[in-house]
Amino acid sequence: MPVNLTKRYPQLLELLHLTAADRADSLRAVFSRDIENNNKFQFLHKFIHPIKKDDGQSAMDTLFQHLTHVSEEVVDENGRSHKSRKVFEMDRSRRIHWIKHLVEMNYKSGIEIFSIIERDHKQRKDVQRTYLYDLKQKYVIVFEPQRSMRDYYLLSAYYLNRQYGEKKMKKKMKQKLQEVL
Repeated sequence: MPVNLTKRYPQLLELLHLTAADRADSLRAVFSRDIENNNKFQFLHKFIHPIKKDDGQSAMDTLFQHLTHVSEEVVDENGRSHKSRKVFEMDRSRRIHWIKHLVEMNYKSGIEIFSIIERDHKQRKDVQRTYLYDLKQKYVIVFEPQRSMRDYYLLSAYYLNRQYGEKKMKKKMKQKLQEVL
């Protein structure tokens, strides 16, 4: 059994010594076990689904990219700027197995769960988001309630490794709604 499949929260996956292809295979195995092939993947008794994209990429592949890569600004051949999610992010990837653990609420101390309404600048509208924030480990999982409010979309999960990360999360917590959506 590959070593990364034996890792548990709060251990980090071992990725530094792997080639890019081996690293992708190892991460995909953890992702498949915990998320893609987990038919009991629920948060607060609501099933979790990947967000659907119109770009031809499967929803699970898109989610895997969001959980292991970060966006960067790129300029296309027409001079237009847009975000591309092609930069591998070690801090996100080493913690991908934390998602299942935290979503299953195996560890309740030091966890903040809250919903807010925030502006989605890309869609140019206000959206509802639910955050699961592990204060001790500085880790955030972002959900968006489906329109039916019966299930969630898993948008992303990341480690707060930027200097402004914790400050930004505290600001979001001040805006939290009375109840979790």
